[in-house]
Amino acid sequence: MSTKKMGRPKSDKPKSRTIEIRVDEEIMNKLDISAEKLNTNRSDIVRKGIEKIYDELQK
Repeated sequence: MSTKKMGRPKSDKPKSRTIEIRVDEEIMNKLDISAEKLNTNRSDIVRKGIEKIYDELQK
């Protein structure tokens, strides 16, 4: 039998930090619709939004 470990491979950038935010129902619906249309999850949408705003500020 192989000695290779099972499970998810280690990430180059582990996501070890957590943030919690409060949003109203309208924002949550927009987040869910965006995630569904892009076939991703809420966290990825928030990360992309942060990256987009940061990139715009660097210009």
